[in-house]
Parts: sequence; structure tokens; C-alpha cells
Amino acid sequence: MKLTGKLIKGTTTLMEKTYEVDDSEGTYQDRLEKCLVEVCSLLSIEVPMWLSKNTREYARFRRTSFNADQFFNPVFFERFEIKSE
Repeated sequence: MKLTGKLIKGTTTLMEKTYEVDDSEGTYQDRLEKCLVEVCSLLSIEVPMWLSKNTREYARFRRTSFNADQFFNPVFFERFEIKSE
């Protein structure tokens, strides 16, 4: 599984990082969680709150976005998007 994360402000991509994990490691949910944590680490941001809207979007499109209000601390971007390939 390969997960790409982007930090976006307005229409500008501020930063983009990708993390890949071997598909033989654990369940799909375990791989997704590991990738999300690692991408957040690479981008130097905290892991956002995963809401039911994120589950619906991800299940349907293999991508979802997190707004600034899904983070506990103030952030310098408007949106954090993830996409799996």
C-alpha cells in the first residue's frame, strides 16, 4: 500500500509526502493506520481525528481530506488530503 499526503492552503500544495508499506503486513486497516501515522510524521504534523465522513470518503474514493478543525492544535494549512494507490 502506498499513501500520499498533501498539505493544502487555498489552491496551493504546501508539502507532499508518500509512504509505502508492504501489503503482507497485517490487515488493510493496520496498513492504512501505519501509513497515515508515517505520512503525518514525514510532514511534521499531528495525526488528525478520523471521522465517519473520512471513512465514507475513503471507502468510496480511496482518498479523503481533513480540515484544520480535525486537529487538536492550530495548524498552518487549511486541508490535509490523503490518497492511496
